[in-house]
Amino acid sequence: MKKTTVALIFCLFMILTVCYYDISISDTTNIISTVNSAEVINDDFKTQSPAWKSYSGEWKFKDGELIQTGVTDYFPTILREDHVFSDLEISVNFKPISGNIDASGGIIFRARNKDNYYIIRANALENNYRLYTFTNGYRRQIASARVTPPDLGKFHNMRVVAKGDHIQAYLNGELKLDCHDDSYKDGYTGLWTKADSVTAFNTFKVSRLTK
Repeated sequence: MKKTTVALIFCLFMILTVCYYDISISDTTNIISTVNSAEVINDDFKTQSPAWKSYSGEWKFKDGELIQTGVTDYFPTILREDHVFSDLEISVNFKPISGNIDASGGIIFRARNKDNYYIIRANALENNYRLYTFTNGYRRQIASARVTPPDLGKFHNMRVVAKGDHIQAYLNGELKLDCHDDSYKDGYTGLWTKADSVTAFNTFKVSRLTK
Protein backbone atom coordinates (compact mmCIF):
# COMPACT_ATOMS: atom_id res chain seq x y z
CA MET A 1 0.00 0.00 0.00
CA LYS A 2 2.81 2.38 0.91
CA LYS A 3 4.63 1.73 -2.39
CA THR A 4 1.41 2.31 -4.32
CA THR A 5 0.84 5.65 -2.56
CA VAL A 6 4.39 6.78 -3.31
CA ALA A 7 3.97 5.79 -6.96
CA LEU A 8 0.70 7.71 -7.25
CA ILE A 9 2.24 10.81 -5.70
CA PHE A 10 5.18 10.61 -8.11
CA CYS A 11 2.85 10.28 -11.12
CA LEU A 12 0.77 13.24 -9.96
CA PHE A 13 3.93 15.31 -9.54
CA MET A 14 5.02 14.48 -13.08
CA ILE A 15 1.62 15.42 -14.50
CA LEU A 16 1.64 18.76 -12.69
CA THR A 17 5.18 19.67 -13.75
CA VAL A 18 5.50 18.27 -17.25
CA CYS A 19 4.19 21.47 -18.82
CA TYR A 20 7.26 23.34 -17.55
CA TYR A 21 9.75 21.29 -19.55
CA ASP A 22 10.69 21.25 -23.23
CA ILE A 23 7.63 23.03 -24.50
CA SER A 24 6.57 22.35 -28.08
CA ILE A 25 6.41 25.58 -30.08
CA SER A 26 5.91 24.24 -33.60
CA ASP A 27 2.39 25.69 -33.91
CA THR A 28 2.95 28.86 -31.93
CA THR A 29 2.04 32.31 -33.23
CA ASN A 30 4.68 34.92 -32.45
CA ILE A 31 3.29 37.61 -30.17
CA ILE A 32 5.30 40.31 -31.90
CA SER A 33 3.52 39.64 -35.19
CA THR A 34 0.16 40.59 -33.66
CA VAL A 35 1.06 43.92 -32.01
CA ASN A 36 2.80 47.23 -32.59
CA SER A 37 5.81 48.36 -30.58
CA ALA A 38 7.58 51.59 -29.66
CA GLU A 39 11.22 51.56 -28.59
CA VAL A 40 11.82 53.23 -25.23
CA ILE A 41 15.34 52.15 -24.23
CA ASN A 42 18.33 51.60 -26.52
CA ASP A 43 21.45 51.46 -24.34
CA ASP A 44 24.83 50.77 -25.97
CA PHE A 45 26.62 51.06 -22.59
CA LYS A 46 29.11 53.59 -23.98
CA THR A 47 28.14 55.85 -21.10
CA GLN A 48 26.75 54.87 -17.70
CA SER A 49 23.11 55.83 -17.35
CA PRO A 50 22.14 56.84 -13.78
CA ALA A 51 19.01 54.72 -14.27
CA TRP A 52 21.03 51.55 -13.60
CA LYS A 53 21.15 50.45 -9.96
CA SER A 54 23.29 47.51 -8.85
CA TYR A 55 22.00 45.42 -5.96
CA SER A 56 24.58 42.62 -5.95
CA GLY A 57 27.66 41.56 -7.87
CA GLU A 58 30.28 43.87 -9.38
CA TRP A 59 28.99 45.64 -12.51
CA LYS A 60 31.31 47.79 -14.64
CA PHE A 61 30.66 49.90 -17.75
CA LYS A 62 33.66 49.57 -20.07
CA ASP A 63 34.21 50.00 -23.83
CA GLY A 64 30.55 49.72 -24.77
CA GLU A 65 29.86 46.75 -22.51
CA LEU A 66 28.32 46.19 -19.09
CA ILE A 67 30.42 43.50 -17.42
CA GLN A 68 29.62 41.55 -14.26
CA THR A 69 32.89 40.35 -12.65
CA GLY A 70 31.90 39.54 -9.06
CA VAL A 71 32.08 35.89 -7.97
CA THR A 72 30.86 36.03 -4.36
CA ASP A 73 27.16 36.95 -4.63
CA TYR A 74 24.94 34.08 -5.76
CA PHE A 75 22.57 36.12 -7.94
CA PRO A 76 24.27 39.33 -9.16
CA THR A 77 21.46 41.72 -10.09
CA ILE A 78 21.28 45.16 -11.68
CA LEU A 79 18.01 46.96 -12.46
CA ARG A 80 17.22 49.82 -14.79
CA GLU A 81 14.71 51.91 -12.85
CA ASP A 82 13.74 54.76 -15.16
CA HIS A 83 10.78 53.03 -16.85
CA VAL A 84 8.09 50.58 -15.76
CA PHE A 85 6.91 48.15 -18.44
CA SER A 86 3.95 45.78 -18.67
CA ASP A 87 3.68 44.43 -22.22
CA LEU A 88 7.17 44.61 -23.68
CA GLU A 89 9.86 43.35 -26.01
CA ILE A 90 13.32 43.25 -24.41
CA SER A 91 16.63 42.03 -25.79
CA VAL A 92 20.34 42.02 -25.01
CA ASN A 93 23.55 40.49 -26.32
CA PHE A 94 25.51 38.55 -23.73
CA LYS A 95 28.94 36.94 -23.71
CA PRO A 96 29.71 34.30 -21.06
CA ILE A 97 33.40 34.76 -20.31
CA SER A 98 34.14 32.32 -17.49
CA GLY A 99 32.69 30.36 -14.59
CA ASN A 100 33.06 26.94 -12.99
CA ILE A 101 29.77 26.77 -11.08
CA ASP A 102 27.86 28.79 -13.68
CA ALA A 103 28.60 30.75 -16.86
CA SER A 104 25.28 32.46 -17.43
CA GLY A 105 23.56 35.66 -18.41
CA GLY A 106 19.97 36.70 -17.98
CA ILE A 107 17.31 39.31 -18.69
CA ILE A 108 15.14 40.58 -15.83
CA PHE A 109 11.69 41.96 -16.65
CA ARG A 110 8.58 43.08 -14.74
CA ALA A 111 10.71 43.54 -11.63
CA ARG A 112 8.87 44.98 -8.64
CA ASN A 113 12.19 45.24 -6.79
CA LYS A 114 15.47 43.33 -6.45
CA ASP A 115 13.75 40.25 -5.00
CA ASN A 116 10.61 39.93 -7.15
CA TYR A 117 10.79 39.57 -10.93
CA TYR A 118 10.89 37.34 -14.00
CA ILE A 119 14.26 36.16 -15.28
CA ILE A 120 15.15 34.38 -18.53
CA ARG A 121 18.65 32.94 -18.57
CA ALA A 122 21.08 30.93 -20.70
CA ASN A 123 24.10 29.06 -19.34
CA ALA A 124 27.25 28.06 -21.24
CA LEU A 125 27.67 25.08 -18.90
CA GLU A 126 24.15 23.64 -19.42
CA ASN A 127 22.02 22.65 -22.40
CA ASN A 128 18.88 24.46 -21.25
CA TYR A 129 17.21 27.84 -21.60
CA ARG A 130 14.96 28.71 -18.66
CA LEU A 131 12.35 31.12 -17.39
CA TYR A 132 12.05 31.66 -13.63
CA THR A 133 10.23 33.85 -11.20
CA PHE A 134 11.90 35.24 -8.11
CA THR A 135 9.52 35.81 -5.22
CA ASN A 136 10.96 37.36 -2.08
CA GLY A 137 14.36 36.20 -3.30
CA TYR A 138 13.32 32.58 -3.90
CA ARG A 139 13.56 31.16 -7.42
CA ARG A 140 10.86 29.04 -9.10
CA GLN A 141 11.19 27.51 -12.57
CA ILE A 142 8.37 28.29 -14.99
CA ALA A 143 9.64 26.82 -18.28
CA SER A 144 12.68 25.11 -19.77
CA ALA A 145 13.86 24.11 -23.24
CA ARG A 146 16.81 22.04 -24.43
CA VAL A 147 19.33 24.13 -26.38
CA THR A 148 22.93 23.97 -27.53
CA PRO A 149 24.95 25.62 -24.75
CA PRO A 150 26.11 29.12 -25.74
CA ASP A 151 29.82 29.22 -26.54
CA LEU A 152 32.14 30.86 -24.04
CA GLY A 153 33.83 33.99 -25.31
CA LYS A 154 31.19 34.75 -27.95
CA PHE A 155 28.21 37.10 -27.95
CA HIS A 156 24.71 35.60 -28.15
CA ASN A 157 21.31 37.25 -28.26
CA MET A 158 18.44 36.81 -25.82
CA ARG A 159 15.01 38.31 -26.40
CA VAL A 160 11.73 38.19 -24.49
CA VAL A 161 8.29 39.25 -25.69
CA ALA A 162 5.57 39.43 -23.02
CA LYS A 163 1.95 40.44 -23.46
CA GLY A 164 -0.40 39.89 -20.54
CA ASP A 165 0.34 36.45 -19.14
CA HIS A 166 1.79 35.22 -22.46
CA ILE A 167 5.61 35.06 -22.49
CA GLN A 168 7.87 34.04 -25.38
CA ALA A 169 11.65 33.79 -25.18
CA TYR A 170 14.17 33.63 -28.02
CA LEU A 171 17.80 32.55 -28.09
CA ASN A 172 19.94 33.67 -31.05
CA GLY A 173 16.82 34.51 -33.02
CA GLU A 174 14.99 31.22 -32.44
CA LEU A 175 11.80 30.94 -30.38
CA LYS A 176 12.59 28.49 -27.59
CA LEU A 177 9.98 29.08 -24.88
CA ASP A 178 6.27 29.82 -25.06
CA CYS A 179 4.28 29.83 -21.84
CA HIS A 180 1.68 31.58 -19.70
CA ASP A 181 2.23 32.93 -16.21
CA ASP A 182 0.61 35.82 -14.32
CA SER A 183 2.96 36.21 -11.36
CA TYR A 184 3.91 39.78 -12.31
CA LYS A 185 1.99 42.36 -14.32
CA ASP A 186 4.61 45.09 -14.70
CA GLY A 187 7.89 46.42 -13.38
CA TYR A 188 11.46 47.43 -14.14
CA THR A 189 13.94 45.70 -16.45
CA GLY A 190 17.47 44.57 -15.73
CA LEU A 191 20.29 42.06 -16.08
CA TRP A 192 21.41 39.07 -14.06
CA THR A 193 24.12 36.45 -13.66
CA LYS A 194 24.68 33.61 -11.23
CA ALA A 195 27.42 32.49 -8.85
CA ASP A 196 30.92 32.78 -10.36
CA SER A 197 29.76 33.80 -13.85
CA VAL A 198 31.81 36.53 -15.45
CA THR A 199 29.58 37.87 -18.22
CA ALA A 200 29.57 40.84 -20.61
CA PHE A 201 26.45 42.47 -22.04
CA ASN A 202 25.85 44.97 -24.84
CA THR A 203 23.00 46.50 -26.89
CA PHE A 204 20.20 46.54 -24.31
CA LYS A 205 16.85 47.38 -25.93
CA VAL A 206 13.32 47.61 -24.54
CA SER A 207 10.13 48.43 -26.47
CA ARG A 208 6.61 48.98 -25.18
CA LEU A 209 3.97 46.88 -26.94
CA THR A 210 0.76 48.49 -28.12
CA LYS A 211 -2.34 47.13 -29.81
